[in-house]
Amino acid sequence: MMKRRSEDANVLEESGEANGVVVERGSIKGDENNIAILLFLYLCQGIPLGLCSSIPMLLQNHRVSYKQQAEFSFVTWPFSLKLLWAPIVDSVFITRFGRRKTWLLPIQYLMGLFMLYLSNHVDRWLGNEDGSELNIGLLTALFFALNVLAATQDIVVDGWALTMFKRCNVGYASTCNSIGQTAGFFLGYVLFMALESPAFCNTYLRSVPSNTGIVTFPGFLYFWGYVFIIVTTLIGIFKRENTENIPKSENMNIKKAYELLWRTMKLPNIKQMILILLTAKIGFAASDTVTGLKMVEAGIPKEKFALMAVPMIPLQIILPVFISKYTVGSQPMNIYLKAIPYRLLFGLVAAFLVWITPYFIRNGEVPVYYFILLVILYFLHQICASCMFVASMAFFARISDPAVGGTYMTFLNTLCNLGGNWPATAALYFVDTLTFKQCKEYIVNNCGGGEENETCMNVNKVCHTQLDGYYIESFLCIIIGFLWLRWGKNIIRNLQNKPASTWKVVQQKN
Repeated sequence: MMKRRSEDANVLEESGEANGVVVERGSIKGDENNIAILLFLYLCQGIPLGLCSSIPMLLQNHRVSYKQQAEFSFVTWPFSLKLLWAPIVDSVFITRFGRRKTWLLPIQYLMGLFMLYLSNHVDRWLGNEDGSELNIGLLTALFFALNVLAATQDIVVDGWALTMFKRCNVGYASTCNSIGQTAGFFLGYVLFMALESPAFCNTYLRSVPSNTGIVTFPGFLYFWGYVFIIVTTLIGIFKRENTENIPKSENMNIKKAYELLWRTMKLPNIKQMILILLTAKIGFAASDTVTGLKMVEAGIPKEKFALMAVPMIPLQIILPVFISKYTVGSQPMNIYLKAIPYRLLFGLVAAFLVWITPYFIRNGEVPVYYFILLVILYFLHQICASCMFVASMAFFARISDPAVGGTYMTFLNTLCNLGGNWPATAALYFVDTLTFKQCKEYIVNNCGGGEENETCMNVNKVCHTQLDGYYIESFLCIIIGFLWLRWGKNIIRNLQNKPASTWKVVQQKN
């Protein structure tokens, strides 16, 4: 499911409000076009993210191994690594062409052309064409490259948002970010999965059944490829950059940007934060990453599983507002720590659901009461996840050094994202390793993969799963999670009690 992007820079902080500058509230009159442009540009980021959540579900149709799923999961990493090249994007540009348009237009065109290219070949690489074989390596490389472009576009748009609006309306940038990216993810994941499914279309949208969905993967890529190209052309022709009120934090060359980043990393507090952020999500890896694929494997139609995200969209908008009331002040991480045990226990609930799901599914039909149960449990899980997200963002905003601009905040958010990506990839990779199988009626063969699997199938035998590695992994993650909580809670409490001066970069000497 959708994992909300947590590396957004705090635009209010960068705009000067965090430095004590009072900004008057104004109306959106005069900024309507800017809001529309930003919404579309952020929507463009959500499309590739949504597609990268759809493809693992499509791969389940091919019974790929979880090691192959782990390989493909690397496509989500660019948004966690963008800080490595963000200073270049912020500092290198053609003045006559425009600071942001220098990067935005070529990137948007490349994304559109990339989608058009993928539309002509993706079915073959997915093994859907006669005589073709699944090519996970090539799919991973190409969609990784697409997400590198999307992450770079994100850097550009975040920066442009600070000068696109009137100063009194700069706060709307974060709203456009949230709404636009959520909408893009919805289109690329939920809507695509529903319209690509023959079963869903035959049940709800057609009077005459068909073996294909209303939308195909190549067709979806083809459509959005041209949308990217056409709208980018219109932006290039009709939208000009506003060079007024550029934040001082933007006047930075590449050397200074990387120097500030290095000085930030050397802070004693930050060294502890790096360790905390890179390990905090290990306990949730199996539950958050593998459960959805196991549900599909157990018989829940992938399009119906994707539809579970629909009722979560209002939650993702409303819940942060509610939680933020409890994260103001000097102790925002208290909510974070309180949510961890409940989120860890949902790992047990998820494993139990995967175990009982086959007993409820008949011919791909999910009973309404069971689907409602899944939605309720996922709703509760999202409350825990949102509590942790909002609390960590509030803490990051409190400790970030305003003198550094957005680099400090983006650095912390990047670590937070990376701390979720590497456990997710590892969780997928080790599912097969921890799974114990036996070739039915041919006990000398333990279906260890490769030749043993092929041998078992060649003698008309069945590889029977004796113990699914997902259950072993789920329990290991929960144990690790509670051990981490026992170790990390004191460090977190100590860090949030540190005086603000200990987080300042400008006080550090080279």
